[in-house]
Amino acid sequence: MLAAALSVLVFMLAVMLAGFAYQRAVANTGWVDVFWTYGTGAAGVAAALLPTTGQAIAPRQILVAALVAVWSLRLGTFVALRVAASASEDARYQAFRERWGAAYQRNLFWLLMAQPPVSALLAPAIMLAAHAPGPLGLRDLLAALIMALAVGGESLADRQLSAFKRGKHAKGAICERGLWGWSRHPNYFFEWLGWWAYPAIALDPAHPLSWASLAAPAAMFLVLRFGTGVPPLEASMLKSRGDAFRAYQARVSAFIPLPPKGAAS
Repeated sequence: MLAAALSVLVFMLAVMLAGFAYQRAVANTGWVDVFWTYGTGAAGVAAALLPTTGQAIAPRQILVAALVAVWSLRLGTFVALRVAASASEDARYQAFRERWGAAYQRNLFWLLMAQPPVSALLAPAIMLAAHAPGPLGLRDLLAALIMALAVGGESLADRQLSAFKRGKHAKGAICERGLWGWSRHPNYFFEWLGWWAYPAIALDPAHPLSWASLAAPAAMFLVLRFGTGVPPLEASMLKSRGDAFRAYQARVSAFIPLPPKGAAS
């Protein structure tokens, strides 16, 4: 498993170097998210299908590979279409450009080089799930349901935000439609939720190593909630929306969907 994680690390370093070069060529940093999502998906599928010596690929390996592929293709394609259609850069990277100034590309390079280790942390969870012993059963159904809820919830949040952006609103209006009235970042929440599919299969109290599968949701929570997800996006929203966004912050949960505190004004 360690060898596979190291292989994922090396592969993703190459992927993110390519992503760094491409974003410079097209002057749009949003493409690096596409590189990371497709690259991590490809590495995850390979990790799931890695054969055990002398054995054929098992049904659970195929199931886990399918879960990874569904996540990667859905999210990667959505982000690619959004970046290709947008006339401006993602708000997170705009905030970084303003903060870093002339050092933007240098700092971005090191930010991107921190992402392959995250992919390497995700790989063991995928492998532990794919190679968990025993026949397919309820835990595999649970994992499929978790991934279905995660992909469906993230897709719904993306559609609700896209519909809001297409509508006519007063300047500085904030989307509180549907899931966005319960979480300021429902897309990030459902992205994190999907990584619980692998511990759902892998966890076994009789096998201490299986607890390592919790590294996947733990790593994604830290990245999304405290790393390159929520903080830079909220900094950008505070700058562009000001007091309206502060009021939204006071009403609506940052991450986990919860009933809002009072009615939206």
